[in-house]
Amino acid sequence: MKIRGNTLLAQALRSKGVETLFFIMGGPINDAANACIANGIRLIDVRHEQAAAMMAQAYARVRATPGVCMAASGPGTVNLTTGLANALIDCAPVVALGGSSALNEIGTGSFQEIDQVAVMRPVTKWAERVHEARRIPEYIDKAFRLAMAGKPGPVFLDLPADVLYAEVEEADVRWPLAPEKRETTRAAASSAALASLLGLLRQAERPVILTGSGILWSQASEALHQFIDLSGIPFYTTPQGRGVVPEDHPCFFGLARTKAFKEADLVIVIGTRLNFVFNYGRAPRFSPSATFARIDSDPQEMATSQHVALRIVADAREALTQLQAAVRNEDLPQRYAAWRETLAQDEARRRQVFEISLANNDTPIHPLRLCREIRDFISRDTILVVDGQEILNYGRQTIPGFQPGHRLNSGPFGTMGVGLPFGIGAKAAKPDHQVVVLHGDGSFGLNAMELDTAIRHHLPVLIVISLNGGWTADPEQKKPGRFLGYTRFDKIAEALGGHGEYVERPEDIRPALERASKAVANGQTALVNVVTDWRARASMAPFTAYMT
Repeated sequence: MKIRGNTLLAQALRSKGVETLFFIMGGPINDAANACIANGIRLIDVRHEQAAAMMAQAYARVRATPGVCMAASGPGTVNLTTGLANALIDCAPVVALGGSSALNEIGTGSFQEIDQVAVMRPVTKWAERVHEARRIPEYIDKAFRLAMAGKPGPVFLDLPADVLYAEVEEADVRWPLAPEKRETTRAAASSAALASLLGLLRQAERPVILTGSGILWSQASEALHQFIDLSGIPFYTTPQGRGVVPEDHPCFFGLARTKAFKEADLVIVIGTRLNFVFNYGRAPRFSPSATFARIDSDPQEMATSQHVALRIVADAREALTQLQAAVRNEDLPQRYAAWRETLAQDEARRRQVFEISLANNDTPIHPLRLCREIRDFISRDTILVVDGQEILNYGRQTIPGFQPGHRLNSGPFGTMGVGLPFGIGAKAAKPDHQVVVLHGDGSFGLNAMELDTAIRHHLPVLIVISLNGGWTADPEQKKPGRFLGYTRFDKIAEALGGHGEYVERPEDIRPALERASKAVANGQTALVNVVTDWRARASMAPFTAYMT
């Protein structure tokens, strides 16, 4: 019996557990899309392909599994690249599929012909073209495995038209081993490495733990939580890794971060990079005498650490589980009690001043007041996406995280416009959770028509816009191209079938959020447009060290 490449593609995706795919229709993928629908995969069509890649990235982060996007040939596939580049720098697993011109027409100048594999190689971990229909399942399997292997990231498969429409004998199809016949083990830390790290812990007086997205991909949140409980070590995360341990844990001192970094004598880095977010681990962000130990599953990533004293190549969950056993009888919490008390005092002092700043009653509304209202409104398990310039920094400073994968932002690549696509992707991943998108007005405009996607596909999200009339704060009014005007995005939401609110006074924020939340509960995407102070400039930390 014969089977077409389009059907093989759909069956291969379903065999990998794919439930949702983000795309825009077009040749030669239309019949592949129909085959996916026939195989029980939900297709969410977007208004721009870059949004499809961004939605797939958010889906991946929330589900801790690869997200999938697909595009038509030529410009459709090229439009994926911004989202894929963001996923690459953010280490997020996305499987991208692109239809392309037929193999037998390569070099003839056929419709939308371009070397899509060459385009994709700089923005993915791996990019390849399928040359035979019977090998489609083999390539899909490889794509999913590579997306999650080592340091996760996006991959790309090029699907020529004549491959998709080719008919092959089912007996000739190369199907990989079924999942139940496979066994994958996690790399554990060596006994020598554990002994070295335990020795550092016994010597240290002021240790801290830094973690990132690697905790999510390793599904190591519980193991990290237990290790922190056993050791009593203060912990901090990257913006993308927040919530892996609830931030009301007694070992988290968010407002004392600067003091903790500067005074720490041992820094244990787990599942994250020592990039500009942490000033590469250098002074003055950290003490020049601090000892760094690092745990990561990717040997190549570990090779970038120039001043790390102890490198442990291991899976985060496995290593943390081993560390629990190693420290169980060490009574480290007592050893570090004075260090925690020092940070707690600094935290309490800063908290008092911080809460006063959040209660700002000025008009135009200060972004910090907007952030406080959102912080006090959302629940612990709300998925919060933040995207923009000033509002991104204010939101990062203000709104804590309590669940793994429930805090999303543009990440280290700083791609603006991810907010609404991320929100939609997160809602598709966890439809029963509240999803709130806190957007700057400039960044919102980049993918604003994805409002239509949320509404058409019944993916109700709550969008809050900090409307400061431009791309960034500009107290001196000297930035070229900064001003955008005060667009009534709430009216646009209403025109598309959503719920809209317009807010100018701080006391009106909470009532507007409550009305919008009721609309969302009734299945309606809602947008709250809040006029904020264009002069309010957030601290650029941790970016100041990077720029200076």
